[in-house]
Amino acid sequence: MPTELHYCPDYFAYSRRKTREIMVGNVGVGGDNPIRVQSMITSDTRDTEACVKQVLDLAEAGCEIVRITAQTKKYAANLENIRDGVRAAGCDVPLVADIHFKPDAAFEAAKWVEKIRVNPGNYADKKKFEIREYSDEQYAEELDRIREDFAPLVELCKDLGRAMRIGTNHGSLSDRIMNRYGDTPLGMVESALEFARIARDHDYHNFCFSMKASNPKVMIEAYRLLVARLDHEGPDWNYPIHLGVTEAGDGEDGRIKSAIGIGSLLADGVGDTIRVSLTEDAVYEIPVAQAIVASIENSHLSDDPAGSQRGTLSYDPFSYERRHSHEMKINGHKLGASNTVRVFTSRKKWEAVAEDSNIIELDPWDTASIQEVNAMREPQLVTVKDGCHNAAVIHAFRLLASKLSAHHPILLKDTLEPSVDAGKDFLDALLVASRNIGSLLCDGIGDAILIQGEEAPGQSLRLAYNILQGAGSRIFKTDYVACPSCGRTLFNLQETTQKVRAATGHLKGVRIAIMGCIVNGPGEMADADFGYVGGAPGKINLYVGKQAVKFNIPEQEAVDRLTDLIREHDKWIDAPAVVSS
Repeated sequence: MPTELHYCPDYFAYSRRKTREIMVGNVGVGGDNPIRVQSMITSDTRDTEACVKQVLDLAEAGCEIVRITAQTKKYAANLENIRDGVRAAGCDVPLVADIHFKPDAAFEAAKWVEKIRVNPGNYADKKKFEIREYSDEQYAEELDRIREDFAPLVELCKDLGRAMRIGTNHGSLSDRIMNRYGDTPLGMVESALEFARIARDHDYHNFCFSMKASNPKVMIEAYRLLVARLDHEGPDWNYPIHLGVTEAGDGEDGRIKSAIGIGSLLADGVGDTIRVSLTEDAVYEIPVAQAIVASIENSHLSDDPAGSQRGTLSYDPFSYERRHSHEMKINGHKLGASNTVRVFTSRKKWEAVAEDSNIIELDPWDTASIQEVNAMREPQLVTVKDGCHNAAVIHAFRLLASKLSAHHPILLKDTLEPSVDAGKDFLDALLVASRNIGSLLCDGIGDAILIQGEEAPGQSLRLAYNILQGAGSRIFKTDYVACPSCGRTLFNLQETTQKVRAATGHLKGVRIAIMGCIVNGPGEMADADFGYVGGAPGKINLYVGKQAVKFNIPEQEAVDRLTDLIREHDKWIDAPAVVSS
């Protein structure tokens, strides 16, 4: 892999990545276009009336591009009727066919919709979790086979003026990629680049990339590496990027994970379209996505407050490692070093007292003051001063970390302007806090956090802990990986997710994946302890890690069988008794 990779020109000041424009129907993506908001309908693709209604509902909500699953050629053929129904209603929103496993479905879909999404992990490869060593010659033979399968679709899209998304998913990397690169961001990137080279060999350039994962750390690293590799390949590899955290879940947790992953990259100027994947009705994704995009306008400085003063990154942006601070005690609690990330609050909000903790507030652009603190041998808790130049939070803390001696722990803040507005929209506070604090935590920066953008004490503390959970920095409750519904889903995801939550929500530190089908199921569950996956209509398969252990369980029995499985693996504890008042 090339050395000295960079995914943005300046880690301490915002500039949007310059890309070529691609056209998805009548909607421009990349170039000088605004960041586009996408979503996906959940109806069975064979049900024309239901699909048309969902597309129209999404378009009315502000969705600019709508995706529809096409799992077989027969399903794909009905895209003609869906398209005609949407256009007859006077709606010109571009339609995208989501393709997994079936190249013939892609060929059929390309006749009727404006864009084709292909997954390099399963378009021409089958995933069997086989362990096999490939010689260079064998690997080249596999690439030749992929070229034979993929090149005809490229030519068809070129002839018909269709766009394409080459969309890698962490959960569905091919065995070939897994065996050479592992289950890594590098494997995700290489998988996409293989397909992009085939497209370019046919002089086809109307495509974009995506690198989706349910783990925001993996997702952020994969997108950064992709952009760095594209820049290394040359200036004409400036293709647009579609952002998304797949299987983010529902409620606050789904919104937090999405804001961490998508918001972090947008704040660095990466991303031209986004989709927030919630296990909720698709129309609820749109205002969240719009709010994430809108919040980016206030995530960066238009210029440097101190004359282009820069630091050197204190971390590797392509590989997570927590910053090496030294241990210290505040109010009897250990923080820094390998201790858990602590949650702070103010006296006004709670009896836990940030003001009594001898926190040193610094201006990151004031190098002389930072050098004075660096000369202190004992570790000091340091943060960025409120109101500092109206600074962008992510850039300010990066600059602080780049100049501050590593032995001093850092207290992160979500905003440098404490809120005094009791009526402030909580969603806005949640998204900004998740983006700013979550992004920094995923970079390994931060030993304690303080929420200042939400005035209510209880909500601010809950938000702080949920951000730590979403960033994978402190697991204090059950963690769920739940995919958004689509036409492939074999059960009601929203109802099922709530049933699983009700039965398992007290299991601290257990990670459970709830997947509607097998597209991402086994692979995306590599990080999960247990999985609940649709195997057939009305039938559920249960997994331990990525290994299926129980098959074809009737749906009405599946939650109980899941809890039995958790008990068998000694991960179960009884829920605390509810004490009535």
